[in-house]
Amino acid sequence: MPLKNDTPGRPSGLAYLVGRLDHVLSRRLRESLAPLGLTVTQYTALSVFRAQGSLSNAQLAERTMVSPQSANEMVKAMEAQGWIERRPDPSHGRIIQISLTIAGHAVMERCDAEVVKVEALMFAGLSDGERAALHGALRGAVRALSEG
Repeated sequence: MPLKNDTPGRPSGLAYLVGRLDHVLSRRLRESLAPLGLTVTQYTALSVFRAQGSLSNAQLAERTMVSPQSANEMVKAMEAQGWIERRPDPSHGRIIQISLTIAGHAVMERCDAEVVKVEALMFAGLSDGERAALHGALRGAVRALSEG
């Protein structure tokens, strides 16, 4: 059920607000990461590698929400920067596993500091409990739509 529109003449449904947040957040992250030489998608990819360890190109594409072709181009660019390395999968010769390098971890630390600033600005009005509740609700929403 849509929420009551607080501002006449403006959409206020949750889907609309999440879309607007995505748009504004993407812009803020682009502005914060560009001076460090990363795109938002590259930061997302490096974050996925840090959390998951080694991944194939197909797994990376799925987790970063880009096409396999775009993921391949991104991997080439990040490998050229020295942030990731590719190795043959020991159990399946045709699969290449990709993982973070020491340089990749270092660039992530610098980027994380910028992302924390953006998140602090975005959620300045929320208590720790409200942030935790929002985090849980968003994870639940992603899970529900992913399974449905």
